[in-house]
Amino acid sequence: MNSYLIKLIVTPLVLTSAFSSAYSKDRKKNVLFISVDDMNNDLGCYGHPIVKSPNIDRLASRGIAFANAYCQFPLSSPSRSSILTGMRPDKTRVFDLNYHFRQDFPDITTLPQLFIENGYFVARVGKMYHYGNPGDIGTNGLDDKVSWMERINPAGLDKTTLELDIINYTPNRGLGSSMSYLPDKKGKDYEHTDGKVASETIKLLAQNKEKPFFIAAGFYKPHTPWITPAKYFNLYKPEQISLPEISGETPKLYPELALSSTKPWPYFGITANQALECKLAYYAAISFVDSQIGRLLDALDSLGLAENTIVVFWSDHGYHLGEHGLWFKQSCFEQSAKNPLIISAPGMKKSGKICRRTVELVDIYPTLTVLTGLKPPADLEGFSLTPLLKNPAAKWKHPAYTQVQRGNTPGHSVRTETWRYTEWGFGKMGNELYNEITDPQELNNLADDPQYADIVKEMKALLKAVHPAPVEGGKAVSDTRARFSN
Repeated sequence: MNSYLIKLIVTPLVLTSAFSSAYSKDRKKNVLFISVDDMNNDLGCYGHPIVKSPNIDRLASRGIAFANAYCQFPLSSPSRSSILTGMRPDKTRVFDLNYHFRQDFPDITTLPQLFIENGYFVARVGKMYHYGNPGDIGTNGLDDKVSWMERINPAGLDKTTLELDIINYTPNRGLGSSMSYLPDKKGKDYEHTDGKVASETIKLLAQNKEKPFFIAAGFYKPHTPWITPAKYFNLYKPEQISLPEISGETPKLYPELALSSTKPWPYFGITANQALECKLAYYAAISFVDSQIGRLLDALDSLGLAENTIVVFWSDHGYHLGEHGLWFKQSCFEQSAKNPLIISAPGMKKSGKICRRTVELVDIYPTLTVLTGLKPPADLEGFSLTPLLKNPAAKWKHPAYTQVQRGNTPGHSVRTETWRYTEWGFGKMGNELYNEITDPQELNNLADDPQYADIVKEMKALLKAVHPAPVEGGKAVSDTRARFSN
């Protein structure tokens, strides 16, 4: 086991006491719903040795940090649609950045919509669905107008002027998926988009502190291009940054589709030194958005809201930084599927603990209905995490499911506390099995080893329970196939 994971296991956060049943008090609980974009688990509270994230760590000390939380689809719109509807991609039918779940399911009650229906003030600042722009389907992005009473879309220097000055190693890629960065030597935090997201969220907190609220703060970083004030780049030294080892033999170790999210392989064709620069820039972006999250936590304290506000912090998916030669997301490997998740709720007595149970982002919706006493829709597909908020070591038998799409071919992955099993094209295009205890970097694919045939059989059954294979010669049984066969 590498030193990173050893530190994660043996260096837990400071403990306090047990969880009190404070849910039933007369006053409605507020919700501050904080999202970040493309952030992996390289954070201090998860044991990372160099990333500076003091404010996210502070939130973890007030709540429960889930060390093994997984997205349903490592791409912005599918993941966010699942979180905000409480349904998996096969139900929402969102597998790309173009389709909106209301096109076929106009009556879905989203998470923020449920709070509107129960008398809460509900607003978002910045990115919550795929785009933070105002408007409905097909006009200005994939926002969902009926989910919000108020929508605010800040744009700072990084969006309005600085993108013209970036260092871009992949100019042939779209800017949103480019290997590009810029240390801003003149702009202040509050002049950048995420600084404005924090400022506008704080205004909403102050304006609505006397009424129950669900306020969503959608930060854009650490999504590329990595543009932040230079002081955050200065937190890191180049000699601190390294890349996972790969070789020309690496692609032979995995099914072809497992590595196809990064083309050309490796690192989109840039050099290892350029990739190291980008990794430092990514860490700078984490520290920048961490600072803005700190402003929100300070505001909760200064406004007297901390004792009655549930805070949920999440990223839409994980992020590759060179593992297997990959970058960004859209793989079924651990670094892409796993994301940070922290929940802090009034009355928590076991705050500051790390929970290592396998949970999913689709669990957030039912969890918040329990914490706030609201009646959930009947068709939610996740499970309430409140037992784990009371006791992070409680028994938990639910695996986590992540999927991707390669044209018409799906990739489906299931994660238990010990194993990850992945099938490409329902096993016809390859499969993978990794022991996450002994092989957390997923370097040794055991799927074809006869010694693990029984494990493969068990994991395959778990996968089929959520992602059944199509009937040969018959009608497609999954919305995934139905959409992509049109």
